[in-house]
Amino acid sequence: MRIKSALAAAAIIALSAACGSSGGSGATGEPAKSGGEPVKLNFLSLAWQKESIAANKELVDEWNKANPTIQVTLVQGSWDNVNDQLVTQFAGGTAPDVIHDDSPALASFATQGYLLDLKDKVPAELKSDIPQAAWDTTTFDDGKGNQGVYGVPFLQESQVIYANKKALDDAKVRIPTPDSPWTWDEFADISKKLTKGGNYGVAWAMKSPVNKTLNLALNFGGTFFQTADGKTTVKVGPEEKQVLQRIYDQINKDKSADPKALGMGTADPLPGFFAGKYALLPAGVYLRQQIAEQAPKGFDWVTLPPLKGTSSNQGAVSQTLSVAQDSKHPDEALKFISFFLNGTNQVKLAKGDWLLPTSQKAAADPAMTTKEIGWDVATSTAKILVVAPFLKVNGYDEWKTKVATPALQQYFAGKISLDDAAKQLVDEGNKVLENN
Repeated sequence: MRIKSALAAAAIIALSAACGSSGGSGATGEPAKSGGEPVKLNFLSLAWQKESIAANKELVDEWNKANPTIQVTLVQGSWDNVNDQLVTQFAGGTAPDVIHDDSPALASFATQGYLLDLKDKVPAELKSDIPQAAWDTTTFDDGKGNQGVYGVPFLQESQVIYANKKALDDAKVRIPTPDSPWTWDEFADISKKLTKGGNYGVAWAMKSPVNKTLNLALNFGGTFFQTADGKTTVKVGPEEKQVLQRIYDQINKDKSADPKALGMGTADPLPGFFAGKYALLPAGVYLRQQIAEQAPKGFDWVTLPPLKGTSSNQGAVSQTLSVAQDSKHPDEALKFISFFLNGTNQVKLAKGDWLLPTSQKAAADPAMTTKEIGWDVATSTAKILVVAPFLKVNGYDEWKTKVATPALQQYFAGKISLDDAAKQLVDEGNKVLENN
């Protein structure tokens, strides 16, 4: 999921000061007093886009006007180092009552007892509105063998394909739909057909290749991890090799993908995309915002659905709202979360972040199904999202940084074979997992 901050380090300092200002154990707020003072909650928001920040502020203001006895203070935080900051606040008893984070961060917080288990506390209406696949992204072991739900999932991301519509029309290729997507074989053939005159069919931006390829590997049932007898190990078999081999072939065999794109971040190929150098650009649904805002006048582009292997399944993580274990007002915090993440409000939050709402009511809203800027295609991908296998793996971040990123970059660049890459991922990876 996109974790990018538009906020400076000062925001984190402000976050710490604001969350610790209540001075009580737990965090945030003072208990309601006999004089009728309202319950006070602090809500840490990591929204960073202008539209998303505005949506968060609007919803908090709406809540405060309607609930004079439970007042919420919006604390603007930053994705940068937020989890280190939270560890300090948890240890000091100054964490916010309501915490915005993403599901990969919840596992360690749950194990350490910092977050409230919401399994039996989420109101039925909210629980039923969010599919089980999304709840799975926030379900973790508490370190004592018990499975708990440590956050309410509300925004997710999928991988789609952005296309130069004129290039597709000129090549007379089939425009895929959510009900009839391109297969990976079709995608390879079309990419070759669109490669001509010094222009490439596709740009694979692989500066950060791991999450993207692991999520897409589920198209062929590739999980990269297996667990037996409580021990997790790395697995790179035929299923995992499918997507790796196909991307490699486009770059090194078919020559339909620009090798220079390998070192690019997600948005870096956009100038080339607008100039016609790349006809197809696989990326997350949120990139629609930059395309819509930056595309030159007259540039005709379209959002295409995800590719299909044996399935179109993709791995997903979620943005979440959690309740601090030490909050003095957990019931009130959950009431606020239930309001903040109802179907109507998730539409506002999803539009602000250009991501997918987990709420089924939100996904059915006309604003989420309009053809404008590809919302219909983007929202349709919610049904293919399943919990990312790596989400439950202790040591995944270290494996990704130290082992998988360099191995995949070398492989896609043609510097090592697929078997060599697989050996590195497994042998070096298992050493990392054993130490976690």
